[in-house]
Amino acid sequence: MKFCSQCGASVTYRMAPDEDRERHVCDACDTVHYINPKVIVGCLPTVGEKILMCKRAIEPRYGKWTLPAGFMENGETSADGAARETLEEAAAIATNMSLYRIFDVPHISQVYLFYRCGIENDEFGIGPESLESALFSEEEIPWDELAFPTVRELLREFLQDRQVGEYPVRNTVIEYPRR
Repeated sequence: MKFCSQCGASVTYRMAPDEDRERHVCDACDTVHYINPKVIVGCLPTVGEKILMCKRAIEPRYGKWTLPAGFMENGETSADGAARETLEEAAAIATNMSLYRIFDVPHISQVYLFYRCGIENDEFGIGPESLESALFSEEEIPWDELAFPTVRELLREFLQDRQVGEYPVRNTVIEYPRR
């Protein structure tokens, strides 16, 4: 960040009064500019025993399989955002949504919220960010073609939870080894 969004003056990365870390601070009006984590919301849609997944038509991970998810927008709830992403990416209307998983991914400053859900009338298709969408049984999941570590972790835990019929809300921190 080089310029203040309040007054247009230059900003300096420094310790602001009453802060515990350096931030971008305006040199003229002293506005502190916070850069906060991004929230990603999505769904784990099921039809019977099968899971609805989408093949990405965008980077990152073009051509890899994932669950419908994306950045939460201002002015929407996390559930509304997850339902919107499911409609946009899989042309499916999420029903009976229930918060299921929270992932903290601090090394990329992201938080993920996933909801278990069904889909209205078992109907789905593709949206502009998907090459295709499909239902997968446990045996058919393309494990070697999954786009993101969060999706892999989510699917593994869901399949274990489904065996016992209990779906507790969990929070996991995904750390990557420092090189």
